[in-house]
Amino acid sequence: MGDTNTLTKKVACPNCKTVITVHGTAGETIEITCPKCKTKGIFAFPEEKPVIISTTGPFSIEVNNLEFTYPKSNKKAVNSISFGIKKGEIFGFLGPNGAGKTTTQKVIIGLLRGYGGNVEILGKNLQNWKTDLYNRIGVGFELPNHYQKLTALENLELFASFYRVKTTPSMELLEMIELEKDANDRVATFSKGMKSKLNFARSLINDPEVLFLDEPTTGLDPVSRRLIKDIILQKRKEGKAIFLTTHNMNDADELCDRVGFIVDGKLILIESPRELKIRHGIKKVKIEYLKDGELERKEFDLKNLADNNNFLNILREQDVQTIHTAEATLDEIFIKATGRQLK
Repeated sequence: MGDTNTLTKKVACPNCKTVITVHGTAGETIEITCPKCKTKGIFAFPEEKPVIISTTGPFSIEVNNLEFTYPKSNKKAVNSISFGIKKGEIFGFLGPNGAGKTTTQKVIIGLLRGYGGNVEILGKNLQNWKTDLYNRIGVGFELPNHYQKLTALENLELFASFYRVKTTPSMELLEMIELEKDANDRVATFSKGMKSKLNFARSLINDPEVLFLDEPTTGLDPVSRRLIKDIILQKRKEGKAIFLTTHNMNDADELCDRVGFIVDGKLILIESPRELKIRHGIKKVKIEYLKDGELERKEFDLKNLADNNNFLNILREQDVQTIHTAEATLDEIFIKATGRQLK
């Protein structure tokens, strides 16, 4: 007789749509290779009882079995996803266009109604929040939507007037993002990067406990990108819970404590970038060095590396140019886990 705990699930290959039968147990993660097109992916059987995958600690956001379907659509935009974000944590939400990232965020911040499942923010059910929720959260949308005929200072002061809590002085915010010299210039004259920075500053007006950021570094030059990322990291130190949606794998790798991969409305995988890279990377060290004027490359197993005389001799005797572990990138891990590319 077969194992009565074994589950069977039919899934469609995201590439060629071939139906694949998967066998496993509750909570088990199975690596799948499509027999037709060889696309690789991972299928996670659901737990017998829904669980939130998160680190320990007080949650600022708790999502359990969230579902949402747009009117006149037969497909769930968000399909039974669960996760939690604690205070002082940056959670990266990664997925291709149309995966359900923006829909999930809109549900959590109260812009979409008629959802299934349960959402709690700051210990209170979303359905019990009224407009006072917006005094405690901050939202930075991907596309800036400023009043073009107003100055940067006037924009921030206008939005500050909407809150019923103490707000951060507008000039202090402009100094934070290095736009204080442009405070009295109309936003219509701003570059795309300046508008993005002003959009980011606006999300911080009310010193929010929970921060939702959608592509916060889009359109920024390297110096401005570094500035915004440093501010985000500082907000984490202050205990803010940060929900970050991005296509930028470098940002996700650097900023996020954990990342979640979402495809076709389903949350495929949640883990820290570091653990993902260790698990999916090759346990080797790559070294480049100059020998007789020529660039040489070699790989060595990490195991017993300290006792590898060939490796040690290169370090002692050759002109080493680079040395690094063969870590998988988040892009590579995403493709392996989902069979998709971020676009």
